Amino acid sequence: MLSYLLGLLIQILSFIILLYVILSFFMRPDHDVMRFLSKIVDPILNPIRRVVPPLMGLDFSPVILMLIVSALGNALIRILYRLGL
Repeated sequence: MLSYLLGLLIQILSFIILLYVILSFFMRPDHDVMRFLSKIVDPILNPIRRVVPPLMGLDFSPVILMLIVSALGNALIRILYRLGL
């Protein structure tokens, strides 16, 4: 049950990150939706952005974040599943 909830949380976070990336191409940063998504995603992305600068104007930090979230989430889900949680 706990592993299911963690998996759901990871999917929701991944969806929010993807939505943030897609909408950033079409909406201004001061739009209400973008400000809301920025409040969720930017605190997680900023440490990655400090380590990985943009390459040729492209910010790859969301891709790296999604890979990290997926890897950590899968590892935690396996541990919880093995523990019967």
